[in-house]
Order: sequence, then structure tokens, then C-alpha cells
Amino acid sequence: QLVESGGGLVQPGESLRLVCAGKRFDIGDYEMFWYRQAPGKGREWVASITVRGTNVHYSDPVEGRFAISRDDAKNTMYLQMNNLLPEDTAVYSCKAVGPEWNRKYEYWGQGTHVTVSS
Repeated sequence: QLVESGGGLVQPGESLRLVCAGKRFDIGDYEMFWYRQAPGKGREWVASITVRGTNVHYSDPVEGRFAISRDDAKNTMYLQMNNLLPEDTAVYSCKAVGPEWNRKYEYWGQGTHVTVSS
């Protein structure tokens, strides 16, 4: 139901933009999230954006470097990642929770790999 793309191998200090596309449902009614899981570690919440993009929130490690956004017309969410650090290396996954009025459903993507290394 969600498909991520945009991961890859970059050097420290570089940028990447991750994309999360909704398939067969309208993400416009859903709160959207990015999570990541580094090798050997548990899954970690990264950022979230409410319906209509009214509010965004970030975890402390990425605050000021990452930016979450959504384009509901394209049924897509983004994570712009700047000044990447080796500790940002992880599998990044997106999640949708909704619809807004009952939050009955939760969808996950399969993840996209991000490697930050010199």
C-alpha cells in the first residue's frame, strides 16, 4: 500500500530525498510517518506530518537536518535529508495511520536503504 524510493549510498554531508507513494488508497486522510532501523538496532521514529501538513514533528537526532512534507495531489510524502551523517545509515520506512476520523488502518512500506559512508 506504500512504496518508498530514493535511498542510496552517499558521503557524509550530502543529501537525499526519500519518496513514499500511496498505492490504492488516498493518503490525504492519513497521518504520515517516517521510521528507520539501523543495522543491529530497533526501529526508530524519525518524523511525522499530520493531515493537510498542519503540523510536523522530528526526532532530536534529525531536527534541523531533515524535512518532512507531503503532496496529497500526488498521493506522495517526502523526506528531505540534508547534511547526512554515518549514523543516519538505516532502512527507512514510511507509515500511514488513518483515516483521520477513526485511525482504523495502518499501512507500512517495504523500506528503502540509506547508507552514509566515505
